[in-house]
Amino acid sequence: MFIATLIATDGSLAPEISDTARLALADAGCGPVVGRWIDEGYALDLAFTRDPATARAVLEPLADVVVQPEAGRAKKLLVADMDSTMITIECIDELADYAGIKAEIAEVTERAMRGELDFEAALDARVALLKDLEATAIDRCHAERVKLMGGATTLIRTMKAHGARSVLVSGGFTVFADRVAAEIGFDRALSNTLEIADGKLTGTVARPIVGAQTKRETLIAEAEALGIDLGATLAVGDGANDIPMIQAAGLGIAYHAKPKTAAAAAARIDRGDLTALLYAQGYARKDWVA
Repeated sequence: MFIATLIATDGSLAPEISDTARLALADAGCGPVVGRWIDEGYALDLAFTRDPATARAVLEPLADVVVQPEAGRAKKLLVADMDSTMITIECIDELADYAGIKAEIAEVTERAMRGELDFEAALDARVALLKDLEATAIDRCHAERVKLMGGATTLIRTMKAHGARSVLVSGGFTVFADRVAAEIGFDRALSNTLEIADGKLTGTVARPIVGAQTKRETLIAEAEALGIDLGATLAVGDGANDIPMIQAAGLGIAYHAKPKTAAAAAARIDRGDLTALLYAQGYARKDWVA
């Protein structure tokens, strides 16, 4: 049995969408179909028996949708990206603004996240441009620019309340990731270290670089440590360097993602906030930890 979950985190699902979606699935040969609201207006589960790929294709025009096996939908491990996933910004771009070179660095960031550039080389090139920036800019950037993504805290704290572990794995920087992880409630954070000397950025990043392979390896290692199979894991991110962990996870979600990442993921959230990941796991609002 499969479950397709139609999600609108703003509560905008119309009552008639249940009939519309059930007919669309039946017409596509995915039936029989049984519908049940998780929270009326916010999330609708549709249970069906055949052809999950076709189900996803016919339902995606209606709303954010996650299609998956019914068994094991509540995950025991979440591995998440940070920039533009758990927070609303790309930290390196905002840090560059304090050096007066945001446009130059943001263009490279965008290309790297689209998968057009090698991640490690692009990171080195961007950080090199920040050489001699006063380290005090880091705290200013955190205070003035870092904003949590909608639903981030509710997602992590709800999963923790239901026994899941959460790990933040970022190609960004420890000076931001450690604080974000602590604020949201992650169990662990892994990210890159900006090197600083005499109160200024040196323009270098400590090795080894946390990139796409590290994200995938962290997901696998954390699952092994918990004694769970990968089917019990959830990964979420937006950039090309998130693709390996998204594809390795039991449920990999591209969140407001770049086209290459969205195309590679088994599910994508394009409209709603991060509480969509709770609905994907079957958690109603009454079960959330705000």
